[in-house]
Amino acid sequence: MIAKTGRRSLLTYLLAAAACAGTVSTALAHPHVWATVRSEVVFGPDNRIIGIRHAWTFDEFYTAMAVQGLDTDGDGTYSKEELQPLAQVNVESLQEFEFFTFVRFGDDGKKLPLKPPVDYWVDYDKSVLTLHFTLPLETPIDPNGKEVVFDVYDPSYFVAFGFATEAPVKMSGTAAPGCGVEVKQPDAETQAEAKALTEAFFSELGPESYIGSQFAQTVIVKCATP
Repeated sequence: MIAKTGRRSLLTYLLAAAACAGTVSTALAHPHVWATVRSEVVFGPDNRIIGIRHAWTFDEFYTAMAVQGLDTDGDGTYSKEELQPLAQVNVESLQEFEFFTFVRFGDDGKKLPLKPPVDYWVDYDKSVLTLHFTLPLETPIDPNGKEVVFDVYDPSYFVAFGFATEAPVKMSGTAAPGCGVEVKQPDAETQAEAKALTEAFFSELGPESYIGSQFAQTVIVKCATP
């Protein structure tokens, strides 16, 4: 897939490949891309959750490929303006994959619909790229007395997302007193199983397997009832 700017976005290519992972060479093992996640739970002035703000830092291999040809003025640096086309094409490609962000609320655990991303950009620092964007909820939710849960994962596990060790999730905006967040890790046995899976295993999976959900970390937002 070619970006509208005429440049190839490696992430766009990889995300497209994730949808048909059986065509990927078995010489490569899942996952193929790594991203460190930092997120914010965004509250509105009425204490309702209105969105999720992400910062995804990609591995050096992806970064090296993605920035090729983007230093248009040849000064050896990558400005926000030079990186904006990359941000746009990557955000557009993520829509097909539900932005790898799955928010659930209520006893039925039903996924909440998200609006298209806003305030997106890419920055480059010390050989890695970070994609920033905000996903507004279609309908703000009141978390008082009920848990809000969200995961960040690629269902095909082509891209491995993991929350940062330090300050992985925080709250921004106007949260009610008594609100807090925690990151729940998958159990150790599941993580060990993930490392043992072969590329042949992934090539047999269908597009609706959602195998990546088994290895996902889960963010839990709790707000005590006043």
